[in-house]
Amino acid sequence: MLGSMADGQSKPASSRLRVGRVSTPGHAYLITTTTRFRRPFFKDSFAAWAACRCFETRALLRDARMLAWVLMPDHAHWLMQLGHRDRLECVVARLKSASARETNQVLRRRGAVWDKSFHDRAVRSDQELARLARYVVANPLRAGLVSTVRRYPFWNTVWLTCGQGNYRGCPRAKAR
Repeated sequence: MLGSMADGQSKPASSRLRVGRVSTPGHAYLITTTTRFRRPFFKDSFAAWAACRCFETRALLRDARMLAWVLMPDHAHWLMQLGHRDRLECVVARLKSASARETNQVLRRRGAVWDKSFHDRAVRSDQELARLARYVVANPLRAGLVSTVRRYPFWNTVWLTCGQGNYRGCPRAKAR
């Protein structure tokens, strides 16, 4: 999609996503990012597990906190609370870079996995946070991938009681 600029030239819409982006420490954000050209890299379960392991890695998040996430075949949703060390775009860049590296290793390929841009939405209330967490977790159900979210392995949330999460017992992705 192209947008017009004042000088009559066209500019990719993805660059407009950054205009007005605010990164407020301590606030929660819903982030959506798509794979490059919406390629379904994560239909491969080994690639999906490799990417998923990155989403809760403390070294990548630093003092940000992942509240809920889901990995779909061609996109991901991350509901996270920023810490005080890094701006939102830095945390997202680390998550995308590490998960792309792991995905490419499993798929034995090179090149971009994620689109350069991402969409973010600041969470404005506790009620909205709860609604967005349900939205993230129910994404595979709405997409028709499963009949119940319990059957979809590529998601997690901090609000699960111990032992109910799908991610904690994930298999290690092995080179084929």
